[in-house]
Amino acid sequence: MILKRIITGVSVAVIVAVIIWLGDPWLTIAACIISALAAFEFYRIVKCEHIQPLTYPGIFFSILFVLNSHISHPYSQAFLLALIILVLLIWVLFKQDKDNAFINVAWTITGIFYTGFLLSFYISMRNFTNGMGWLFLVLTCTALCDVAAYAFGSWLGKHPLAVSVSPHKTIEGSIAGLIASILFAVLLGIFFKLPVSYLQMVITGVVIAVFAQIGDLVESLLKRNMKAKDTGYILPGHGGILDRIDSHLLVAPVAYFLVLLLTKQG
Repeated sequence: MILKRIITGVSVAVIVAVIIWLGDPWLTIAACIISALAAFEFYRIVKCEHIQPLTYPGIFFSILFVLNSHISHPYSQAFLLALIILVLLIWVLFKQDKDNAFINVAWTITGIFYTGFLLSFYISMRNFTNGMGWLFLVLTCTALCDVAAYAFGSWLGKHPLAVSVSPHKTIEGSIAGLIASILFAVLLGIFFKLPVSYLQMVITGVVIAVFAQIGDLVESLLKRNMKAKDTGYILPGHGGILDRIDSHLLVAPVAYFLVLLLTKQG
């Protein structure tokens, strides 16, 4: 299992690095595929007797949020939000099974925002000045925070971090993830010559680590609520797409606005 995790992790890292370097349209295409798969996994694990999310409309709108990141019109997002509400409400009105209609709409909207909307911030970040460097930094710090937390938590972890949500996560692992994120935020900030101070690089590393670990816990809570071990099996040793990107989902919008604040981009 460890060997599978390493091989899969390295392979995914290389592919992601190449896609970030190439930029669009490859980055947007990859984000659309990831958001679609993540949305599908989300709807699959929440589906039960009392919850029947509108899977295919949800996937479609998740992809639209990613594509919408390229539209600069000030009302484009408001239009998309209105379109989502209208389409989903009309959709359930004409469905034969009308039980729990509004619960199903609520879960569908949750899936759209949890996947496509949050991931879309990475596409917007790539379009910043020094966008490639910032995206490399954020993705790398998030991934290595996850790796360090898992490795050191498995090796030295003794004190549970959030036993009611994820009993295997430890405080020692969390601290290791924080240190890894800070270290690589500084190193990559220097490497890409990002226009921020050392203190701001450290702050960036701290913020990424905190929200990466919160994102991981949020997905653990989702799986715990839905009694699911993994969201899928597409990535050997890692589970599903949603299992792999859970840390990124909360980091993406937070990092976007943090970079916006630090660099004062228009």
